[in-house]
Amino acid sequence: MANINVQDYRKADYAIDDMFLQRWSPRAFSDEEIDEETLMSVLEAARWAPSGSNKQPWHFVIARNQEDRERFQSFIMDGNRVWCDKAPAYVLILSDREAGGSHAFDAGTAWGFLSLQAMKKGLITHAMGGFHKDQAREELGIPEKYDVHAVIAIGYQDEMEKLDEQLQEREKPSDRRKLADSLTEGTFKE
Repeated sequence: MANINVQDYRKADYAIDDMFLQRWSPRAFSDEEIDEETLMSVLEAARWAPSGSNKQPWHFVIARNQEDRERFQSFIMDGNRVWCDKAPAYVLILSDREAGGSHAFDAGTAWGFLSLQAMKKGLITHAMGGFHKDQAREELGIPEKYDVHAVIAIGYQDEMEKLDEQLQEREKPSDRRKLADSLTEGTFKE
């Protein structure tokens, strides 16, 4: 939908597959529903993420009907609600602390796989940390052994002009700092 040229905002320092540059987190969601096969394909990709000792500590709570979406919207903060209410699906990502030390790392990897598969299926995703975790835990009946990480809005992209003006200004792919700024060799250096 959006006429944004990602190459105007993102350039890799080294050769990588274009999908890594093409994936970004728009806020302009269409309310078009996602068919079962497509949504399950996105979650299937997340299932195949690597995990420490193959413990697969992730758990996904999905909301794709009106009642469930409203339940999720009750704990999403207002700053995110202004753009995510139209999204036809949400996924709450959890990880089982009892699976060991890499549970959160593994759940994050599953989110990465989910986001790339969604892009391959013509969908957009936007992860949100701006939600009330305790309220989500209570509202959805999540046991204490699970860490609550992020709510992911999933859907089809709409025209950015449908967003509030201040959100339109932010509706573009973000760049990344140089690899050299995140990398040291041999020992840690800031």
